[in-house]
Amino acid sequence: MSDFQERLRRFLDSRGLSEGFALLTADASTREYFRIAWQDTTAIACVYPEAFDPSTQNYLDVTRLFLASGLPVAEILDFEGELGVIVQEDLGDRVLRDFMFEIEPTKRRRLRDEAISLIARIQAATPRAYKMHSIASELRFDTEKLEWELGFFKEHFFETYLKKQLTNEDNARLSAEFHSLAEELDGFATVLCHRDFHAANLMIDPNGQMRIIDHQDARIGSPAYDLVSLLLDRITELPAREWLAEKRKFFLDMRVKLGLPRLDEEEFAYEFRLQTIQRCLKAAGTFSYQSVNRGKTYFIPFIKPMLQISLRAAESLGRFPAIRETLGREAN
Repeated sequence: MSDFQERLRRFLDSRGLSEGFALLTADASTREYFRIAWQDTTAIACVYPEAFDPSTQNYLDVTRLFLASGLPVAEILDFEGELGVIVQEDLGDRVLRDFMFEIEPTKRRRLRDEAISLIARIQAATPRAYKMHSIASELRFDTEKLEWELGFFKEHFFETYLKKQLTNEDNARLSAEFHSLAEELDGFATVLCHRDFHAANLMIDPNGQMRIIDHQDARIGSPAYDLVSLLLDRITELPAREWLAEKRKFFLDMRVKLGLPRLDEEEFAYEFRLQTIQRCLKAAGTFSYQSVNRGKTYFIPFIKPMLQISLRAAESLGRFPAIRETLGREAN
């Protein structure tokens, strides 16, 4: 029995519950998830690698914020900091990413638009995040964080995945452009973001409702951040520019309907392209690390498309020659 399972067993014993549980897949997470019997139904137990302080635990804090904002996340049923266990509502097994392959195009479009609407609703919760002094309001996609993620890409795509070193010149040029990109995006960090908002972190619950999961890393960032993640994370084919423009406009309209300020379409397209470069390179770094260091090779097919969409965004901007040259050598 693993340490995760042993701590879950102790938790269940302390609550006088059955010890029966089933391990669930946790994708790229360092946490382990189990389905357990709970009262007259089932629940999901998330077991963390170590104990936590409930008063400063991100998942508990952000869940309170999202629930207070009317956002569809799982209810917290119980927790035990010393054992590193959080028990939450069981949303079922229907992940939106998988479900999208099973349905016809009209319903697929409707669900994607519903997901985009959720991004606008998260952004509308920004004032509440500050009012509640949420941990999410104290974290930002600032220059340091964004630049660190780009450095993670540089290390793990080139060294870990490709097993090669950049030349000193290429390394210096990339670092300079990464700093410039991160610094510019820092200026757009004004709204609450989920941070990992893609179709694998959305569920369709047993009642057919879309629900948000894996929201513990929420922070203040660019209005484009979650939209880039939803539309471009884990793609295998680059979407048409016209399709992206249509989705950006839908998102901007949804923001206005929720009482958020109208953003200029052209200015937002510029911000979206900047964020595409940063977010998709960050994803490529994560996929490279996970595929090599954690054996999760199912991420490999997504690495090259992340480079290609970043390259296309940089070319559209007519900027970042070092990024364009370096990605151009690896993206084909």
